[in-house]
Amino acid sequence: METIIRSMTIEDYPKVQALWRSIRGFGIRSIDDSEEGVRRFLARNPGISVVAEQDGKIVGAILCGHDGRRGCLYHVCVREDYRMQGIGKAMVVFCMEALKKEQINKVSLIAFTRNDVGNAFWKQIGWTKREDLNYYDFVLNEENITAFIK
Repeated sequence: METIIRSMTIEDYPKVQALWRSIRGFGIRSIDDSEEGVRRFLARNPGISVVAEQDGKIVGAILCGHDGRRGCLYHVCVREDYRMQGIGKAMVVFCMEALKKEQINKVSLIAFTRNDVGNAFWKQIGWTKREDLNYYDFVLNEENITAFIK
């Protein structure tokens, strides 16, 4: 089966959300990951988020964005029964090429420490784990709650 790697559109949202909800341990934020939140993100970062599609099913997705200086990947995922086929790497390459066209020179992402599969993937494709910094965040909207898929 051919896997199609293409830009994500807001029309993909229902299938992307279903993919997110199918992955154990995946964190979904109530506001940021709502249809309106993803619509805002895609509008701010047109054409650089990606989906992988096979037989009309979304089997992988990455929200990709930048601030004009640095790129960031969010919600990188491949459906469990489609892993180890190069889909994740193909989607990352799509995002890297899109960011290069936007003159972005560095890309980061956050992976939960307990995400062994994800951390092994990033190491295997040559990403560097930073040990020289701490990650901080500050909650601006307490209604934007993260739920983890069980």
